[in-house]
Amino acid sequence: MKILLLSDIHANWPALVAIRESFDVCLFMGDLVDYGTNPVPCIEWIRTHATAAIRGNHDHAVAQRVPARNGGGFKSLTAATRPINWKLLDSARMKFLARLPVTRHVVINDVRFFLVHGTPRDPLDEYLEADGDAWNVRLQDVDADYVCVGHTHSPFRLDLGRLQVINPGSVGQPRDGDARCSYAVIENGAVEIRRVEYDIDATLAQMKETGIDADALDLAESVLRSGGSATKRD
Repeated sequence: MKILLLSDIHANWPALVAIRESFDVCLFMGDLVDYGTNPVPCIEWIRTHATAAIRGNHDHAVAQRVPARNGGGFKSLTAATRPINWKLLDSARMKFLARLPVTRHVVINDVRFFLVHGTPRDPLDEYLEADGDAWNVRLQDVDADYVCVGHTHSPFRLDLGRLQVINPGSVGQPRDGDARCSYAVIENGAVEIRRVEYDIDATLAQMKETGIDADALDLAESVLRSGGSATKRD
């Protein structure tokens, strides 16, 4: 049994299709949209291939038509790309985003998975890195073998004894200083974080074709080529 874990695609189609893993099950931890400008094929891939998918904070904001405030950094990139995502997404795909659950329990061959974008305390918005003590507090009431999360755009695996926490990192916008798209694989109980290079030029060319403003395109290029290290988190 080979399980593919994905998160934070962010409308970056060239990054998603660069992952050429075979898999039996695919679990997706949220954020299909924003930051990039090619959401349609990303949504269709998840609709077709994901065994289970949950909602991220950007999926929620796009589906609920929450205006993005330009506050610099990643917020300015959201403000530039969200209107483009709205323009490209039809009502059926918006409804798909809106109906994604915030958390989900999945059992695969008697192994229990709990999926959440942020944390159980704040499923959409709380950032929590690889802090074992903090995760233990937040997972006291969670009954699972694996807790699969996203949101931070930085991959990690924590073994807490009774369960493991896995963040596969970001497919479409890594922020750990490695520009390659990030994902995880669980195969026969072994967990591995994997990276693969993708065509960043193709992502930027598609963004330019949408008419995104030059400053936002420059920021996107800086973030994607540096693996997020050129821009602080906002």
